[in-house]
Amino acid sequence: MREKPQRIASKLKAIREHLGVSQTGMKRLLNFKGGYGRISEFELGKRQPTIPVLLSYARVAQVPLEEIVDDERELTI
Repeated sequence: MREKPQRIASKLKAIREHLGVSQTGMKRLLNFKGGYGRISEFELGKRQPTIPVLLSYARVAQVPLEEIVDDERELTI
């Protein structure tokens, strides 16, 4: 089984909260075609976002992608 980072969900939620937007607002910022329910699923750890989605989060938050995917790194937002 593939190892996956354990803190992505909380980091994605922290990014959204730092930006001061709702899940719908985050969907708009990311130019994400999925429903806002997916944002919720990402933040709850129910779904693993794809690399392009994670890269979009990193760009919107202006943080290196590594800060999101590496459990040992903290967000610098």
